[in-house]
Amino acid sequence: MAPPVKSGPRFDNMINVPKVRVIDDEGENLGVMFTREAIEQANEKGLNLVEVSPNADPPVCKYLDVGKFRFEAQKKANLARKTQKTQDIKEVKMRPNIDTHDYDVKMRNVAKFIDHGDKVKITLRFRGREMAHQHLGMDLLKKVQDDVAEIAKVEAFPRLEGRQMLMVLAPK
Repeated sequence: MAPPVKSGPRFDNMINVPKVRVIDDEGENLGVMFTREAIEQANEKGLNLVEVSPNADPPVCKYLDVGKFRFEAQKKANLARKTQKTQDIKEVKMRPNIDTHDYDVKMRNVAKFIDHGDKVKITLRFRGREMAHQHLGMDLLKKVQDDVAEIAKVEAFPRLEGRQMLMVLAPK
């Protein structure tokens, strides 16, 4: 049975190439040397030989403390994850014969969602005989599109899916 695969960079005896390019703990390039010799020099300094660029020819290794190196890498990954912005899709539902005040309230919500950096899915629901007047729904979605033209772009143009007409807006 093979040993479990360790995550992270290879270090010390895990490095299985005969020669490596070595950089010491001050960032000085020591040149290409045998892996065994480099590991011994790192151990004399109380450090590990860590592979920082495994795809280079020969691989680039550095004298580092592995625990500290992993900790710093984890901290950097956590910071990147914390600062990334996720984009949600908010949904606004309307009817084809919506009143002007109701329309204005919905459009304020759409503007607020787009200002927050979220995408907005506008769903227009047809009921009963409204299906015979789909042009009214298309006109309403065109009006929405014109009203948000300065702050948003249309990502998915209006399309009919069953009894609903959908349109997706994204921030500019």
